[in-house]
Formats: sequence, C-alpha cells, structure tokens
Amino acid sequence: MTTQIPLRAPCPPGACDCERDRLQQAPGADLRILLLTRQEEKRLLERLERIDSLEDLQRLQQRMFEQLGIRLSIAPGPNEVRTMRGFVIQIEHLPGLCRKTRQAIPAAIRRGLERTPEIAYRLLDAHDLFGGL
Repeated sequence: MTTQIPLRAPCPPGACDCERDRLQQAPGADLRILLLTRQEEKRLLERLERIDSLEDLQRLQQRMFEQLGIRLSIAPGPNEVRTMRGFVIQIEHLPGLCRKTRQAIPAAIRRGLERTPEIAYRLLDAHDLFGGL
C-alpha cells in the first residue's frame, strides 16, 4: 500500500504567475515547493509570526530552504528603518511558489518583528548599523 504525499492544489488559470505547470513538466525539476499545501502554508505563516529571537528566524529561513527550496533574505532597507516596513524581505524567484504566498511570507515576518521588536534591533545590529556607536 502506497500513500501519496499531498501536493498543493493548482491556482485558478490566470490568477497566479507561479508557473506550476512548467515546473511539473520540466525533467529533474525541484518539486519540493509543491509540498507546501494551503494547510502547511497556514502553519508556516503562524510560525513566522511567532518568532522569538533572531536565531529562531534564521533557523526558520534555513528550514524553509532545506524543506521547500525557498531562499529568503532579510536586510535593512537603503533608507532609515523607522518601522518594520523599512526591512527588505525578498524571496528568490521560485517556480511553483504562489504569488499570494510570496506576499504572505514577508507580511508574517513583519508581524513577528512588530510583536518582538528586539529581533529587529538584533537584525540591525547584525548588519552593523549600530556598530559605529
């Protein structure tokens, strides 16, 4: 008896630019991102909102890459960082990653940073913005 791993349901035609069909047709393509079902996406977003330290955030970034192939970078923006919107949170283009998910992940991280601003301070310090003081 074999059990099939659930894959993410396809987006409605024309509603997304995730290139899921092209990903599935490519030989040898990395299909890990399709393991992120809507239910798993909700769990991931909730977890990102509950980050409690910079190390926790970095560990989640590493796990997202290992399990799903998502490369996430978080850095202070080119201007002043007065709010959490001042951080540049980028997700590297990944075929199969839904447009809504690409928007929801940075939003969840910002909510987590707002909930625990000490992480934002540690991020700023890690990028040497407080190093000269």
